[in-house]
Amino acid sequence: MNDYLTTRELAELLRLKERKVYDLASSGKIPCSRATGKLLFPRKAVESWIKDHASGSDGVTDTKPANVLLGSHDPLLEWAVRESRCGLASILDSSLDGISRFRKSEGIACGLHVYNTELDDWNRPIIEAEFSGQAVVLISWAKRQRGIIVSHKKTDRITTLDDLCGCKVIPRQQEAGSQMLLNALLIKQGIETDDIDWSSAARSEADAVVAVRENKVDATFGLATLAAQYQLGFIPVIEEQFDILINRQAWFEPAWQRLLSFCRTPKFMDRAEELVGYDINEQLSVRYNG
Repeated sequence: MNDYLTTRELAELLRLKERKVYDLASSGKIPCSRATGKLLFPRKAVESWIKDHASGSDGVTDTKPANVLLGSHDPLLEWAVRESRCGLASILDSSLDGISRFRKSEGIACGLHVYNTELDDWNRPIIEAEFSGQAVVLISWAKRQRGIIVSHKKTDRITTLDDLCGCKVIPRQQEAGSQMLLNALLIKQGIETDDIDWSSAARSEADAVVAVRENKVDATFGLATLAAQYQLGFIPVIEEQFDILINRQAWFEPAWQRLLSFCRTPKFMDRAEELVGYDINEQLSVRYNG
């Protein structure tokens, strides 16, 4: 990892235009040096500058977070972490579990897909409420098609959420973004959850889909790409937003930079194109900047 950042690298980190970075440098507001006519920004000095200018210094910036990816599972993200060999470990249980662990500095980043029904918005409302004024950034990862994954024996019987009544459905744990979303959609459509024959909750989406594939249950609420992978029926219901919350200082870390670099490669783009129901046109765009 270089000890100095270029103007472009710093602009990307701060989510500013390069012109603004030049203005900060020329006014002496940000530490920099000039070599052969080129501005360079000492990494450690910039990290200190960011921390000094962060509001809510009693938040996630106090303790150096572990080199771990938290939160909800995403097939493309998990693959990218593995293929990039970036060195990130992972604890992928659920969106709310990830947010809780992130607050305690158990990881540098957290994947989430939490829908706010009142504001009709994804992820941003809960992050604004939980981390207001703290040195975090919420970036877009992908839009994903989510719907009802149906066993082969029920493809004619189940075509809408209403049809889940009387069927055996495997849920996720209540802290999972998918289960919170399903509960909200059922309430919105006036569907009584007691009319659904729920099985025990699956701790991962893959486990839920396997249960459908093995005909242990009739359906689950999952991703289009997993339905395609296991050759199951799929009824689209909603396009969800999957984002990544990251500690601002962790943006400098080699593991995160290596992952970002891999996401710009043709290999990554080809993989994203292969996944059914994925849209990465807004990937890495900022959705909230603390």
